[in-house]
Amino acid sequence: MVIVFLLVVVSVLVVANWYLWRRLFRDTTRRAGALRRAGAVLIGGGWVLAIGALVAERAGAPFWLQQALAWPGFLWLALSIYLLLAVVAGEVVRPLLRRFLERRDARKRAPAAADVPRPEPIPAGAPPKEAVSTEAPEDAAFPEVPEAEAPTPAEEPRSPSRRLFVSRVIAGAAATAAVGTVGVGTYGVLNGPAVKRVTVPLAKLPRAGHGFRIAVVSDIHLGPVLGRGFAQKVVDTINSTQPDLIAVVGDLVDGSVQDLGPAAAPLAQLRARHGAYFVTGNHEYFSGAEQWVEQVRRLGLRPLENARTELPLFDLAGVNDVSGESEGQGPDYARALGDRDATRACVLLAHQPVQIHEAVKHNVDLQLSGHTHGGQLWPGNLLAAAANPTVAGLERYGDTQLYVSRGAGAWGPPTRVGAPSDITVIELASPQA
Repeated sequence: MVIVFLLVVVSVLVVANWYLWRRLFRDTTRRAGALRRAGAVLIGGGWVLAIGALVAERAGAPFWLQQALAWPGFLWLALSIYLLLAVVAGEVVRPLLRRFLERRDARKRAPAAADVPRPEPIPAGAPPKEAVSTEAPEDAAFPEVPEAEAPTPAEEPRSPSRRLFVSRVIAGAAATAAVGTVGVGTYGVLNGPAVKRVTVPLAKLPRAGHGFRIAVVSDIHLGPVLGRGFAQKVVDTINSTQPDLIAVVGDLVDGSVQDLGPAAAPLAQLRARHGAYFVTGNHEYFSGAEQWVEQVRRLGLRPLENARTELPLFDLAGVNDVSGESEGQGPDYARALGDRDATRACVLLAHQPVQIHEAVKHNVDLQLSGHTHGGQLWPGNLLAAAANPTVAGLERYGDTQLYVSRGAGAWGPPTRVGAPSDITVIELASPQA
């Protein structure tokens, strides 16, 4: 089944990229030549870099090689998505543009036809005019046209045909739209996440807890693209909100402690009255989860590995990501939640929204998650919605509420479209206030 799936994926990619090459390069040129070959090299080379970047990251290749492949490879992934979407959208415009040009040309020809002189009518009773023979005498000499007046091939107009013109217009518009979309989306990520504020009422929260602020940050994805400078932006943004507690809910990194330890160093500057807490995401298990748990502890964060701490106003619990099951380090809800005082409000940190179902069973009041990136690249939100109960925002499941952050960074392409990054400040509200 895996082989069949891979064959299907490869076939779809080959067909999609052939279609992209055809519309962008073959249909916009008169004949085979350097431009068509350059287009094939661009598309094929882009995918070689993209696949190389993915393999290098997963295989733990030298970090300099990961960085060299990541920028062009991951950006090509994003660009190819929007090139394909733009070219497909162009299929709707193509016949409309052709029809417009045909009608425009028809309107131009109509006045020229109206200027052709018509034969004068013959008055009634007038003698018929002698018929004029249009045939020249056999011995008549035909006047020669001077060579200077005869058009030469070099002087013939070389404007593209209507079909070629339409293809060039649509290809140019598609390329401009795709590059612009990826450019704006990449700038949004590199500029750093915005602060989002959400009020969440908790029925069991005492009056003294009204207004308690939790800064939720997920999916920072430090790696070969987003490094120490980006981590510093995230830390500065969190500290500027002056939270009472900081929750880092997984997918902090895409790489080893050896490669990314310096990039994560700014996390030591996080400041909150009740401290900063951390739970693992699925990407930590690709990068050495145990080593990263120890690293964040050295940076001053407190990992919650299937554990709970009793704060003065509510219980704060955390469970490992479900990806840890393959290493015997999966989530243990009974250990984190089983013996707690059910009369106290409980906030659970769990990376993936699908963990909400266990949270409901254990009477958690609020689960804080990430993982989805809000879809990251539209229409990726449709795929994210198929795999997660909530893609982004606050929703209720029985007596349990789930808040899903879109995340601070980005995985793969450092680009977001339709899903801007965020750091969310959750302000708890007590019904007794």
